[in-house]
Amino acid sequence: QLQLVESGGGLVQPGGSLRLSCTPTAFRLGYFGIGWFRQAPGKEREGVSCIRSTDGTTTYADTVKGRFTISRDNAKNTVYLQMDSLKPEDTGNYYCARSPDSGCVLSAQTLFGSWGQGTQVTVSS
Repeated sequence: QLQLVESGGGLVQPGGSLRLSCTPTAFRLGYFGIGWFRQAPGKEREGVSCIRSTDGTTTYADTVKGRFTISRDNAKNTVYLQMDSLKPEDTGNYYCARSPDSGCVLSAQTLFGSWGQGTQVTVSS
């Protein structure tokens, strides 16, 4: 099954950092754009960040711009989301997903596939 597996979540204090990882179970990430999404309790899932496979172009939601950094290591077949200066409102279950092609359009969430189970991020003192 072509699925992604997220890891790296946890409990962190406000202002802290976490690095999430996204690894596929049975395909190479290098051909696809990869997006990170999150869902807080009682809220809709929202796009966080996206990275294209062709040129590494990245996009970010305004709420995380300047604090989060998405990157990919094709040799390790992994995409990362470095999260710094975390805030309580960043709390949620974080998912990565595969774009249908090499591009990555964060607003086209319904086109993404290979969703994993997510990894929980809790920012609290």
